[in-house]
This record gives sequence, structure tokens and C-alpha cells, in this order.
Amino acid sequence: MSLDLNQIVLHQLIKRDEQTLDVVLRDSPLTNNQATEEMVTELHRVYSGKSKAFGLFNGESQFADALKGCRKGEESFLDFTRNSTEMLRNELAKYPFAEGGIVVFCQYRYLAVEYLLVAVLTSCSSMLVNEQLDISTTHYLDIDRADIVARIDLTEWETNPESVRYLTFLRGRVGRKVSDFFMDFLAASEGLDAKAQNRGLLQAVDDYCAEGQLNKNERQSYRQQVYTYCNGQLQAGEEIAIDELAKELPTVGEKDFRQFTNENGYELEEHFPADRSTLRQLTKFSGSGGGITLGFDALLLGERIFWDPATDTLTIKGLPPNLRDQLQRRLNGGDN
Repeated sequence: MSLDLNQIVLHQLIKRDEQTLDVVLRDSPLTNNQATEEMVTELHRVYSGKSKAFGLFNGESQFADALKGCRKGEESFLDFTRNSTEMLRNELAKYPFAEGGIVVFCQYRYLAVEYLLVAVLTSCSSMLVNEQLDISTTHYLDIDRADIVARIDLTEWETNPESVRYLTFLRGRVGRKVSDFFMDFLAASEGLDAKAQNRGLLQAVDDYCAEGQLNKNERQSYRQQVYTYCNGQLQAGEEIAIDELAKELPTVGEKDFRQFTNENGYELEEHFPADRSTLRQLTKFSGSGGGITLGFDALLLGERIFWDPATDTLTIKGLPPNLRDQLQRRLNGGDN
């Protein structure tokens, strides 16, 4: 992984009680050594593998103004991180669910793109056995479960300030998002909606197949080709490019797929991130609710699985053997 660490600073937020959130600030950046480089590499790897939302700074973002000043040399990186951590503490103090943690600011370059990653990481305890086989307690940063993270593509931000995707962040949990206070701290709002782009792509594919009057098998084959391309991009860490996708697909009727999307108002970006859960709908049906979870390959609809819209009933012919065995055991046990 060709990641070049520029500088990294850690600070700490400590929750004393319900009303008190203290801050501990470092007086100097960390030394760039093997440990810090491995930490940033792991942060980058974990963050890159998570589903992210896109955003941009609001017009009156103190954080963005301070970052601009830092980039221009008006303030050192250390002072920028110290002042920003104070701002974060003030924002966090407004929320009763606020917890402490290690605040990480790291500036690095990866594949010719410069990034600033800001995260709040929690510490976990674990057991350690030393060479004498004694057991002791150790603490480590829980990077794998980090959910308060944002990353600014400094290259994109500075070369294309009108972009709506130079900032990425992790969505929080169900209900009030944990990331809300973090976005308030950054004074940023959501920009490009990657899920909406993926849903628009799926709709365009279905409409294109319908206009071309493809039969069931032809439609599913077309969806499979779209999925193969998109999943390949996802696995490679690349984005979906509509022009590139159109070249991979056979033309249906008089227009290729790119012409069709342009002329029918789907408002698809030239390129956008693949969303795994949305793309899965190209080849599978799935859903859950009311104690039922179902999932099956799209090819089985009309072959082994039949849906009656009038009665909202699915009929399944040929159950999976392990499910059949469970049902048979329950039936033999007389448990209705």
C-alpha cells in the first residue's frame, strides 16, 4: 500500500461525569515511525472498506476556515488540531450520549491524493500473556469498530471547490445518528447520495430492458452483466463509471445504455461509488419483517418460487434440505 504519512496528532476527550467533558491536548505531533505509519495504514484500510456518505462544507464552517488557514501556513498543523479538538469538545458537550475517546488527526497521501482523516476512537481492554506466561491487562484502539470518522479529500477540495463529494463520513446507528454531532462540528452537510445513484442505475437498467422488450431470461442476463461489472468495481475499490459500463453492455434497440440514461433524465453522475446492498437487488430478492427473513436468486422467480400479488403469497417448490430437515424434526416432535 503506497501510503505516505505526512503528520499525525492525537488528543483525548475524557468524560468525567454527565456534565463534564475534559480535553487533554498534545504539545507536539507524533513522530513518523513504523508504529504511526502502521496505525494510519490500518485506519485507511478499515475506513476505505466501510460504506460511506458524501458531503461538503457549509458556507460558514469554522473548521473549513481553520483548515484553509492551516493549508496556507497561517497556523501550524498542531495548533489547528488543538483548536479543532476544543471545538469538538464544545459540540460534544451538547449531547447526553457523548463519550470520550482518542481524537486522531492524520494527514497523508495515497495514490497521488492528499487526505485529512479525523476520527474519534475508543479504547478497549484485553488480556496479554507475556514470555513468563503471566497475564496482564493491555489497552488498544478499536479501529475496526470506529464509527466516528470523516475524511477530506484535500486534493479534490482545493482543485474543485464546487464538488459535492470531497468529504466522506460514516453514517451512524439507527435513530439519532452518532455522526450528527460530528457533522455539526465540521459544519458539513450531505452531498452526493451514493445509494440514490445506485437505485437510479437499477431503475435505468430495468427501464432499458423494458424498452428493448427483452424477455425474462434476457432481462436477467442483462442484470447479471451489470452486476458483474459493478461488483468488479466494488471489489477493486473503484467507482462505477457509466460510460465504461455502457461499453461493457450490448446495445438494446437503437440507443446504447449511455444514450438512454442521458435522454431519459436519470441524473446519474459520470461516476459514483458502488453500494453493495443496492446492487445485490440485480441478482437477488431479499427482505425481512414480522419474524420472517427471505432471500433467493432472482432466476428462481417463476421457476421454483411463485408470487401471487392478489393474496400476497409466495409458493416455494423445493425447499433447501437443511430447512426441510428442521421442519420434519419439528413435525415428528408434534410441536405445532
